[in-house]
Amino acid sequence: MPLEAGLLEILACPACHAPLMEEEAELICTGPDCGLAYPVRDGIPVLLVDEARRPE
Repeated sequence: MPLEAGLLEILACPACHAPLMEEEAELICTGPDCGLAYPVRDGIPVLLVDEARRPE
């Protein structure tokens, strides 16, 4: 389920403050040295570093 319009524009990675981009059920950090992937559960982004998936 896509996020509400405009929400992605104001969200940022809690670890490095870079913008996020939506991919399937995750929000991916666009920071070149970060790249954490945050889950979206029931349409709600879980922006906790402890819940994020590390880049592969």
